[in-house]
Amino acid sequence: MMTLLLVGCAISYKFNGASINYDIIKTISIENFPNRALYQWGPMESMFNNALSDKYNSQTKLQQVTRGGDLNLSGEITAYDQVNKSISSDGYSSMMQLKMTVKVKFENVKNPAEDFERQFSASREFDTSQQLNDVQDELVTQMIDEIVEQIFNATVANW
Repeated sequence: MMTLLLVGCAISYKFNGASINYDIIKTISIENFPNRALYQWGPMESMFNNALSDKYNSQTKLQQVTRGGDLNLSGEITAYDQVNKSISSDGYSSMMQLKMTVKVKFENVKNPAEDFERQFSASREFDTSQQLNDVQDELVTQMIDEIVEQIFNATVANW
């Protein structure tokens, strides 16, 4: 009897967080996000663009098109900064903060009420006993993952 009950009931869950009506929304265009931050780190632009594209490829069934998608993402990396976070008792910096900000313009051609333009940021701290060159790749990857997740949630997860 229990088997019949389980076979007769079908519940569908989506674990990727996307809530897209694929009957209406079929395509997405993601423009290249140039790095316009004053402080530049060469690999960051391509790392961000690849992570953003990969997120939508792996978490949705949307077909990525060059232009004119049902959903359109564009923007730029506007800030990448390193600032002193805390000072030790001897007056020297003991912690540094690395921060990244991305400006995003989102357009939903099928539902313009969902359009927005806003900034997404993430930051990470590291001890000044470490050189930025030694931790930069890992910290930037973490910040990119966080920002991409924020963008994904704001655009297709409806959170």
